[in-house]
Amino acid sequence: MTEKTATFPDLEDVAVLITGGGTGIGAALTEGFAAQGAKVAFIDIAEGQSRDLAARLAQGSRHAPLFLHADLTSVDAIRQAVETAQDAHGAATVLVNNAALDDRHELLEMSEAYWDDNQAVNLKPVAFAAQAVAPGMIAAGGGAIVNFTSTSYMLNIGAMPSYTAAKAGIVGLTKGLAGRLGPDGIRVNAIAPGWVITERQKKLWVTEEGLAAMVDRQCLKRPIEPEDMVGPCLFLASKASAMITAQVLIADGGMM
Repeated sequence: MTEKTATFPDLEDVAVLITGGGTGIGAALTEGFAAQGAKVAFIDIAEGQSRDLAARLAQGSRHAPLFLHADLTSVDAIRQAVETAQDAHGAATVLVNNAALDDRHELLEMSEAYWDDNQAVNLKPVAFAAQAVAPGMIAAGGGAIVNFTSTSYMLNIGAMPSYTAAKAGIVGLTKGLAGRLGPDGIRVNAIAPGWVITERQKKLWVTEEGLAAMVDRQCLKRPIEPEDMVGPCLFLASKASAMITAQVLIADGGMM
């Protein structure tokens, strides 16, 4: 990470589970929690990059991150990964639902199968990862769940209707989970990033003109990097946000 992030002492030695933690924003989150001294397990389908990340972070971390290879579209795979992480680190008291796939797709060409597959990546795992960790959090007396949504569903973007529907759904799910799990001491919040310039974005969609136009709409006049999501996530995971739940934190550079 290029800059030091604030330290949250209560995250040291805490068991953290991150979905999609091997690349992009997820990799920055894995590194950020590892730097706090947390016991991080992360799930990803990108095996090579994830193993490289885990090996690199193991060198300087209080706890070597645990990579779990799993397809998050399978509920059984989610449950098995949560069980494996729990065997290694104890019950997770922080869950970060970050995994997503923002492929562009045309409404008039979209099939039922595409819709179902897209929701299975972008929305279903958020619910079932929360379900899988909830018993452990309840037994531990509380915890924090941070769900990554997106500002894309707020912007009337027409190029990815299933994805934006899923991201809007995450907000509703966040509020429903907060209402259900709050009495058990579990806080549930969401982060809505703006256009975060990951390697995937650079490879597929970033153009000089498009990025300049987006930055021009932001109050903060620089591109948003994956590392910019770490501080907000650590805050919502830590006891610094002890009375914050059912909220959506927008991290978009102040888009106008």
